[in-house]
Amino acid sequence: MNYVIRNAHIINENNISVGDVLIKNGRIEKIGQNLQALFDVKEINGNGKYLMPGVIDDQVHFREPGLTHKANIYTESKAAVAGGVTSFMEMPNTVPPALTADLLEDKYATAARTSLGNYSFFMGTSNDNAEEVLKINKIKNDVCGVKIFMGSSTGNLLVNSPLALDKIFAETELLIATHCEDEAIINANREKLKKEKAELTPSDHPVIRNEEACFESSFRAIQFAKKYNSRLHILHISTEKELQLFTNLIPLKDKRITAEVCVHHLHFTSDDYNRLGNLIKCNPAIKAPHNKEALWKGLNDDRLDVIATDHAPHTWEEKNEPYEKAHAGLPLVQHSLQLMLHYVKEGRLTLEKMVEKMCHAVADCFSIADRGYIREGYYADLVLFDLNKSYTVTKDNILYKCAWSPLDGLSFPATITHTFVNGHLVYGNNQFDESKKGMRLKFNR
Repeated sequence: MNYVIRNAHIINENNISVGDVLIKNGRIEKIGQNLQALFDVKEINGNGKYLMPGVIDDQVHFREPGLTHKANIYTESKAAVAGGVTSFMEMPNTVPPALTADLLEDKYATAARTSLGNYSFFMGTSNDNAEEVLKINKIKNDVCGVKIFMGSSTGNLLVNSPLALDKIFAETELLIATHCEDEAIINANREKLKKEKAELTPSDHPVIRNEEACFESSFRAIQFAKKYNSRLHILHISTEKELQLFTNLIPLKDKRITAEVCVHHLHFTSDDYNRLGNLIKCNPAIKAPHNKEALWKGLNDDRLDVIATDHAPHTWEEKNEPYEKAHAGLPLVQHSLQLMLHYVKEGRLTLEKMVEKMCHAVADCFSIADRGYIREGYYADLVLFDLNKSYTVTKDNILYKCAWSPLDGLSFPATITHTFVNGHLVYGNNQFDESKKGMRLKFNR
């Protein structure tokens, strides 16, 4: 079906204007006013609403294969599109981890059958799979990037061998995304606290996984990237100290080193552990309030390039174990856009800046083909939302398989009314049309 969205406030490329968007055969046919179609279309009334490109989330964990008691590609992509996220890039720490080209392609095959959003998957790295990682160079326009855990992780995904890091940074032609926390610092902090306390609690998490652990690891990753002129993207920056490692003196298109900030580090602080405990336990940790304030400044002055979620669902039972056994990670992908709209209302950022960091910059950072903007000829990945209709997170409207959210009970100022993926109205007024699946993202490298 083809569509025309009428009289919406279109947020695109640092501008807001009222107009129509005509969608034909999955792509944006025309942008203008009082558009007349020469073919059958269904009209969507955008009067008083805002239209933006679909959110592209560059860091999610959808848990398939092997961890599907927590989540799977179908359930989490459904939650994503309900939240205005039309494309996602998923991480390799599944069971088994995506450490071979064949295992990576298995994930793409699953997504082709089940994902309601567009998708890409990171190739995983270990201390002994560098040759397998380098095979991905042959399909660099079909894979979002290579993921390196330069800090603690599950299984054998931790890469701490200088030889392995040298080879990957030197020879990988794709973007390298890193989780940066220093394992030795984390372990020393944990052992020190254990000698001082009978039992560790959630409020100890940012003490164990502290600013120094993040900074030292990020600094090391940047040293490797500068040595080989690699394309480095550091995920989930969580500290004020790390911001000194990034620049806003050159445009994003010219940066070889970029940085992501996640919505939970922009929203929560260490003060929230008393209220939420393990529900906000995540890696890197949510830290002291001055870090949150610095992250907002770094986002608005362009030292931080993109906003993501690091959506990482666990079951309620897994989160309610004692602190040391409780799993780290938060489910967030359904509500990231609404959370940022909350901060737009508070004056923390503008609508234009929000769209830049959640859509345009992600597409530019990863060189995604034909997405991330409202442009004629681009895929019609679009989100329509109502800033005059509030929305409250409740257990009844949470779509994650894990069925909980750390934002439960929070009221947002906006409601997402329509989400288009490749011109298909997947989500409209609380109804899903699952007759079409998302597409594999392509990259211009």
